[in-house]
Amino acid sequence: MVPRRIFLIGLSGSGKSTTGRILAERLGWEFIDTDKEIEREAGATVAELFAREGEAAFRERELRALEAAAAHEPAVIATGGGAPTIPAARPILGSGFVVWLAVSPAVAARRLLEAPNASERPLLAGDPRARLEALLQSRIELYRGADAAIDCDDLTPEEQAEEIERLWAEWQRDPAPPGERFYSPLAFAREAANPSIPPPAAIVTAPGGTYPVLVGEGALDALGAIARDAGLEGRAFIITDTHVGPLFAGRAAAALEAAGYQSDAFSIPAGENYKSLETLASVYDFLVDHRIERTDFIVTLGGGVVTDLGGFAAATILRGVPFIHAPTSLLAMADAAIGGKTGIDHPRGKNLIGAFAQPRAVVIDPLLLRTLPPRQLRNGWAELLKHGFILDEALVRDLEAASIDGPPLTSPDLIARSVAIKAAIVSEDERESGRRTLLNYGHTVGHAIEAVTGYETWLHGEAVAIGMRAAGIISVELGLLPPAEFERQQALIRRFGLPESAPGLDPRAVFDATLVDKKVRAGSIRWVLLERIGHAIVRQGVPDALVHHAIETVTRP
Repeated sequence: MVPRRIFLIGLSGSGKSTTGRILAERLGWEFIDTDKEIEREAGATVAELFAREGEAAFRERELRALEAAAAHEPAVIATGGGAPTIPAARPILGSGFVVWLAVSPAVAARRLLEAPNASERPLLAGDPRARLEALLQSRIELYRGADAAIDCDDLTPEEQAEEIERLWAEWQRDPAPPGERFYSPLAFAREAANPSIPPPAAIVTAPGGTYPVLVGEGALDALGAIARDAGLEGRAFIITDTHVGPLFAGRAAAALEAAGYQSDAFSIPAGENYKSLETLASVYDFLVDHRIERTDFIVTLGGGVVTDLGGFAAATILRGVPFIHAPTSLLAMADAAIGGKTGIDHPRGKNLIGAFAQPRAVVIDPLLLRTLPPRQLRNGWAELLKHGFILDEALVRDLEAASIDGPPLTSPDLIARSVAIKAAIVSEDERESGRRTLLNYGHTVGHAIEAVTGYETWLHGEAVAIGMRAAGIISVELGLLPPAEFERQQALIRRFGLPESAPGLDPRAVFDATLVDKKVRAGSIRWVLLERIGHAIVRQGVPDALVHHAIETVTRP
């Protein structure tokens, strides 16, 4: 017999609770809202539980609530937005008919803001649309695994309930076999039998390609399985550098060979100053000498330089071969590996030569960060801070509360949250014609500082931290950003040991270098500025005098 349970999954704002109650009345069934059950049992709101106990403890509560709800039949059960992310919850959902209420992040954000309990929603801190986009990117494959889906943007709750009732009637007549369902005990058993590939933290869906961003401890050892899952064939060519290669190239090769791939590795010299045409030519020579074919693929194994340069080599050799990014630095994990930007530096500017090319997968293994020296970790923290400053105030709060000495900052969860933010923006704007420009907060002055110092004095994240201070000064002077919010930004930058100034540089030379920035349009720079923590805007026509003032401030001895 088909179990008489209907589970509703989807983002907050999709209408699961309202629609579920109406559907239960139509069917004459019991209605259960797992979030309400959790709040009743704990005597606290979901937001309070998240703040007090953290997400992991809340997911345990959510799992117990689902187990209790699944003991009822017939019942319509509205789940929390993150319920499908709990592996042990998926066979429970498979004990009924699973329906995804698909809603766009923009519509979901508007509905949540209009709700009577809007102030109690932790999702609404900062930019709710951006947070919902990031959540959708990280969960979309789980949502797509539902037995049925309805587009909720233009439907009333009553219309949604009517459509679900119709879908339920059809499914009763012809239910999918358990072995073909994503949500079923059999599917869970298959997943448990092959735990090496972590679930995607985000899915990038850009015109240039759709691919998963996989975050998990030990993920590098699944590199070969991930390549097979991505449909890659032929030989694998690992591009790494002289620092990373001795540490991890052997593991990457072993993982590839365990999946049946033949692999060869090539190391470039380590350092930003080797992100050049000469180094690129040496990579081409290696690939040509090994007679690379279009059925082969490249694995970039390293930090930002290897990721950018190796990706550009893959995008251009034989007019393009597939590639996988396996970043080994926090900076590359949070920034360079996601979004399809590849390229090399020119003596007059950073990343001026390159191409947009999307990888087949991004494989992020946080365990690799244990080999990084403290300065390189700080280098990566700048990008995580930036993501919070521009789009996610809640992430900023979590970073303010986190320990700066240990695992919390290099945990899979924190990295996954950061990459999901970037993946959501990249999916919307692949070629930086719109919202993706926000990701350049701090980069205009930061890139100029790098160029003026020949890419040898400041690491990229350090230069961006100084650039964020300059952009914050401009934001305050234009009356966009309250001084208290600017000080909050700087306090967090200081807390993570990042620099606030580049003393001794020629302010005029830095200003001139900003004019070579890729964001210049008709001779005018498009500045990414803050209105508040968690909300960035793009502003053109910033007076030169104000830019000079900001640059002079951050270069003052």
